[in-house]
Amino acid sequence: MPEFAQRTDLAAEARELHLETKPGAIDGVEYEDAEARGIIYHKLSILSENGQAALGKPIGTYYTAEISSVLRREGETFTDTVSSISELIRQLLGENESDGCSLVVGLGNRDITPDAIGPLCLESVLVTRHLKEHAPTDFKFLSPVAAISPGVLGTSGIESADYIKWVCDNLKPQRVIAVDALAARELDRLCRTIQITDTGITPGSGVGNSRSAINRQVIGIPVIAIGVPTVVDIRSLLADMGDAKLSENAADSNEMIVTPRNIDSEVACASRIIAYSINLALHTGLSVEDIDMLIG
Repeated sequence: MPEFAQRTDLAAEARELHLETKPGAIDGVEYEDAEARGIIYHKLSILSENGQAALGKPIGTYYTAEISSVLRREGETFTDTVSSISELIRQLLGENESDGCSLVVGLGNRDITPDAIGPLCLESVLVTRHLKEHAPTDFKFLSPVAAISPGVLGTSGIESADYIKWVCDNLKPQRVIAVDALAARELDRLCRTIQITDTGITPGSGVGNSRSAINRQVIGIPVIAIGVPTVVDIRSLLADMGDAKLSENAADSNEMIVTPRNIDSEVACASRIIAYSINLALHTGLSVEDIDMLIG
């Protein structure tokens, strides 16, 4: 076995890795499988410091939804998928999901396709804060939503967490919903899984380039993080395929990241699914057809 820890941003995969070496119940962790509108999802709850230490993930709730059935937008599959994911988002938002302003943050680098999930998502997010302020009666059926894409440190010179904190200190939103690309350990999960958590996110952690955390402790308000895995570290991939020797050799050579050949179309599809799910979660009276018309 390789001496390095396989990289993954997915709590469900962290649980699988733990069970490979220590089968059985994990102290401080609860896990269940469920289904909604034909969409399979998994709920993992880390309840204590023991669970946090075992999985290497913060205490909180993690939903992992399987979206392999939605490769193209056609029929009722798209509607069922975004409706199911919006319900999971609402569960993490709590009962007052429509109260106050929501700030949607598209993390990542638009110029690097596997990292463009966040910025592309914002293209289909309904931005309504200005409408609510200037014509509240006409747009009473909408919730106030603002959106930003802070870019990356290498192009802006500003940490995303600092950028978001500054905006939140001035805008005073009730919550942040951060969207980002993730790393997985298994190829089958790339662009086929959406993780939704109330623990926030540390951009770049899955590929060994961790930035400042974006969570409630840093920002000062609840942070819901939504992500799609778009890359696999070559060493994790080789280890998962059972080739420990090649994996060890890869650990000593230049790092490589693997992504699907058709990543551009899959990132575009996943971004739209997330955006529509956020819209349905925040604007509870709207349908998919309404959103089509409004973002037209």
